[in-house]
Amino acid sequence: MTVAPVLERDTLDTVAARIRAHVVDMCAGPEGGHLGGAFSCADVLAALYFSVLNVDPLRPDDPDRDRFLLSKGHAAVGLYATLAERGFLPVGELAGYGRPGSRLMGHPVRAVPGVEMPTGSLGHGLALGCGFALAARYAGRDARTFVLLGDGELQEGSVWEAAIAAASLRLDRLVAVVDRNGLQLTGPTDGIAPMEPLADRWRSFGWAVRDVDGHDPEQLAEHLGSAPWEPGRPSVLIARTVKGHGLPFLAGRGASHYVTLSPRNHARAVRALRADGAAG
Repeated sequence: MTVAPVLERDTLDTVAARIRAHVVDMCAGPEGGHLGGAFSCADVLAALYFSVLNVDPLRPDDPDRDRFLLSKGHAAVGLYATLAERGFLPVGELAGYGRPGSRLMGHPVRAVPGVEMPTGSLGHGLALGCGFALAARYAGRDARTFVLLGDGELQEGSVWEAAIAAASLRLDRLVAVVDRNGLQLTGPTDGIAPMEPLADRWRSFGWAVRDVDGHDPEQLAEHLGSAPWEPGRPSVLIARTVKGHGLPFLAGRGASHYVTLSPRNHARAVRALRADGAAG
């Protein structure tokens, strides 16, 4: 197995910027896509795939690999962009997203190299992660399992059933990341089902918890790379993010949840990302 490479010329910030640029292009296609949630987790994906995960694009089914599950499967465009940047599939294939005959569907499927399980029926990813972590233990493998959840998804009772199971089974090779962008399809998460103090809730279920800036990929890589943080406890990183981060006309707005960018807004988005990169 080969660990995700140390970036020689690029930084994690520039990788995240390229992921967002791919997402913008895919969301300008005829099917559109879940731009907001893909943008909010782009830095997490960059940190995982380019600094943390023990994966090899040439051997996507290596039994010793780390596993990653995108529980918030509607952010598939972000995962596809990341997998392409990491070498699991050709970057050119992204242009066919959502088109007839493409394996790049609205939610991830196993036909895409690097995708472990179909996801997107919210509330199931953490339980699947428990299964992968437990299987690795029984097989005597040192692999870790990472699960990325949306914060609105935490309203599903199955998430907390899985959280109880993970702590009870002492699955300390299981790491959850919560994309805490504060918005879901129908509005602000706290206006629908308040969940703060979120860190304390996870601690009460027996998890080791860290609460960080979700748009600082270097910090994300440091925390995720050092898990497990406490022996015998699963770890959860609460990543404080902004939906649509990087696009001033969509950032922090519910309208970013699913968009089909018109040619004009596609051009606006491209200009905004370029300006953000120049400012950085």
